Amino acid sequence: MGAPLFILSFRHRDELTRVTESAGWQPIAARRADNAEARFVASGAAVAVVDARGALGEGRDAVRAIADAVEANGAALLVLLSRGDGDALGEMYALGATHFLVSPFSDPQLGHAVRFARRHAERVLGPRPARRGGEESDSWRWRPGSRTVELSPALARKAGLGVDGVRRIGLMELLRKLDSEGRRAARGAIRRVMTTGEATAFAHGDADSPGARIAHHVRIRAEGEIVGRAETILSDDADAGASRDPLTGVSDARAARSWLAERLDDAHRGPVVALLLGVSRFDAINAAFGRASGDAVLQSMARRIERQAEADGHGRLAARLAGAEFAVLLDAPATIGDGRVLAQELVETVSRPFAAGGHVVTLACRAGVAISQTGDDAAALLRRASAALAEAKAGDGPPVRVLEEGAESETAREGRLEVDLRRALDKGEIEIRFQPQVSIASDRIVGAEALVRWRHPQLGELGATTLLRVAERSDYLAQLSDHVQRKAIAAAAAWPEALAGLRLAVNITAADIARPGFATQFLAMVRDSGFDPGRLTVEVTESGLIEDLAGAAALLAELRGGGLRVAIDDFGTGYSSLAYLKALPLDYLKIDKRLAQDITGSMRDRIVVRGVIDMARSLGLDVVAEGVETEAQLALLAAEGCTLYQGFLRAPPVDSADLAALVCEQAG
Repeated sequence: MGAPLFILSFRHRDELTRVTESAGWQPIAARRADNAEARFVASGAAVAVVDARGALGEGRDAVRAIADAVEANGAALLVLLSRGDGDALGEMYALGATHFLVSPFSDPQLGHAVRFARRHAERVLGPRPARRGGEESDSWRWRPGSRTVELSPALARKAGLGVDGVRRIGLMELLRKLDSEGRRAARGAIRRVMTTGEATAFAHGDADSPGARIAHHVRIRAEGEIVGRAETILSDDADAGASRDPLTGVSDARAARSWLAERLDDAHRGPVVALLLGVSRFDAINAAFGRASGDAVLQSMARRIERQAEADGHGRLAARLAGAEFAVLLDAPATIGDGRVLAQELVETVSRPFAAGGHVVTLACRAGVAISQTGDDAAALLRRASAALAEAKAGDGPPVRVLEEGAESETAREGRLEVDLRRALDKGEIEIRFQPQVSIASDRIVGAEALVRWRHPQLGELGATTLLRVAERSDYLAQLSDHVQRKAIAAAAAWPEALAGLRLAVNITAADIARPGFATQFLAMVRDSGFDPGRLTVEVTESGLIEDLAGAAALLAELRGGGLRVAIDDFGTGYSSLAYLKALPLDYLKIDKRLAQDITGSMRDRIVVRGVIDMARSLGLDVVAEGVETEAQLALLAAEGCTLYQGFLRAPPVDSADLAALVCEQAG
C-alpha cells in the first residue's frame, strides 16, 4: 500500500476513499469529527484532507480542531470547498489550512493537489518512510467464503488470542464479539465493498474501553480478498489524561496533550519542559527482524524511558506519540538544563542494545528539548520540541538539540526567511560587497570578488551561506543569482577611475548552468552594462559541475569565447578531480580556504596544498588562495607557488568606496 492519507469528509467519504486509493494512497477516512486531532496523529499521515463541500460549518470546526496537530507534525492540511464557499478561503487559511481545492475538480486534479501537499510536508520535515504492505498494526483479512478471519499480531493481542505471529479466528466468533449494532454495520460494509468494489467503513463500540468506538476502514483487493484496518476512536468526553498506548502501556499522545494543557493553563505554575525522543529509520528494524520483534523493541524502549524519567524525579510523564517517537514531559520547577541532562541520559539508555525475538537490536536515537513560554498551549510547546528534534535528526552533530527559552528553531527561522526573501530583492536589502584579490608577487590589489550580503531589517546582516541556503530551499536560487550578478556587474561598471584596472569575479551556480540559454543571456547582460568583459571572471564551484560535466564545459567555453575568464571555486572541498581540470576551459583555480589555512599545520597538510598548486601550474592555471588570515599562511603559500590571495589578512569584503580607498592607499 501507499502512504497513509487522513481524510475527514462529512458528505463524500466513500467517494474520496475510492479516488485516493485508486491513486495509490492508503486512506484513513472518517465521516465524523470525533477526536479528529488524535485520529490524525495516530494515522501517521503527512497530509490531512478536510472536505467541507456541503458542510462548511463542520469543515471549519474540523480544520480548527486538527490544525495544531498538523503543524506540530510538519504535515499539510488540504481543504476542499464548494464553488459557492470560495469566500471562506481566507478564514480557512487563518485557521491553519496550507492548501485548498475548490469544486468542481476532476479525480486527477484531486490527486495532484494531494501530491503537492505532500511535497510541502516533505520539505518541512523530510520524506516520511513508506508503510510496508500488510504491516498495519491493527488489521484483518477475510476471503469471501472462508469461515475464518486472519488478524494481525497487534489486533490478535487486543482480541486476547496471544502475542506470537498472525492468528485466525472464526468469522462467527469474531462477529459475536461485536454489539448488535456493530454486527449489522459490519455485514452492511462487507456487502457494500463486495457489490461496489469501493472502500467503505463501519464502526462499533469497544467492549474494553467504555465510551470509545472502533472504526474499520474496509477495502477489497484485486484478487477478491477483503482487508480492514481498525482504528480506536475515543469520545471527546473520555478521560484523556488516563488514555494509554495499547502497544507499550505508557501514556499516549492524547494523554500527553491533556497533561500539558492542564499545567499550561495554570498561570501560577512555572515553565514546563517537553522532551521528544525519536529513533531514525525504525521501519528498517521491522523489515529486518519482523513486526513482532519491532513491537517488542518498542515495548522495551518504553519501559526504559519510563524508568529513567521516574528515577530522576516526580512530576514527569512518559508518552508514546506515534511510531518510534516518545515524549517525556517535566513539570515545574523544571529547567531547560534539567531537560538537556535527562535527554542525554535517555539517548544513552535507548542506545544500549535490545534483545527481541532472538535478535540483538541497536537503535540510533536523537532528542529535541524545549521549554514553555508565556502564552504557550500544548500544541505550541510540542511544535517547538518537534522542530528541535527534526534539527537533531537532520544534522551530524550532537544527538540532543535544545531550544533555549525565547529562541527560534532553525527550521522556523529559515521558514520565515523564505518568505522575507521574496520582498528583499524589491526592497534593496540584498547588498554587494567586494573582497580584494591581491598579487602575491607585487603585493597589489589586482581584482575583487563580488560577495552578497542580506541586510535583514530584524536579524541584521546575514551572510552568503544563509542567503543561498534559504534561496535554494524556496526554489528562488535562479532569481537571486540573476539579481546578484546584475547588481555586482552594474556596480563595477560604475567604479571610479581608481578601480579602472581591477578585475571583477562573480559566482555562477549549478542552477545557472542548468538554465537553457544562460551563457547567451549572461553575455548580453555584460554587454548592456558597459563593463569590459575582458576584466570579468566567472567562478563556478565543483558541486555545480558534477551532474553534467560535458554541458558545463560547453557553457564555460561559450562564456570564455565572449572574452570572460573562468575559475573553479572552492577546489578541494570534496569532489576534487583531475577530470574537471582536464575537461574544462579554465584560467584560475581557487583553493578552498580550509586547505589554505591548513598549510601551517602538519607537513602532510603542506604536501597536499603543494600537490594542488603544482597540478594547477602544470596546466597553465593561476592559483588563488581564499581565506588567508595570517602572514605565516601567506608566506608558505607564496613559497609553494600560489600567485593570488584574498582574505582578512588584506581586507574583509567592503563596498565600492572602501575598495577605492584601499587601492588609492597602496598607490600612495
